[in-house]
Amino acid sequence: MKTSPIRTVARLAVANRVSGIYLALVGGAMAVAALVPLFADSPDASLIWVWPALFTFPAFGFVAWLGEGGWGGDAPAWFFIGGIVLAALVQSLALGAVWNGLRGHRGNLGTAN
Repeated sequence: MKTSPIRTVARLAVANRVSGIYLALVGGAMAVAALVPLFADSPDASLIWVWPALFTFPAFGFVAWLGEGGWGGDAPAWFFIGGIVLAALVQSLALGAVWNGLRGHRGNLGTAN
């Protein structure tokens, strides 16, 4: 039985062990980055946002490049936070595809398990 391509992509991006661990790591880093500036007295507290960006770096590099080109270095926070989320999902999809390939399920990506 064939599954839809959207369902296959969603399964690769979020419904496997490796992608889930990666998304939990990025989500945890984003939660910590959102909470630290609320409770820290240091003026450098906003630098904590470097960690979620680093966890998503290869894909986030493109987002940073777009922000630099579009806003000249003054991109709004929603752009970078959305970019981190999008980069995490793209990399999660790549991790899921690699995990699926390593497990030997390359030929039956579109079939129900």
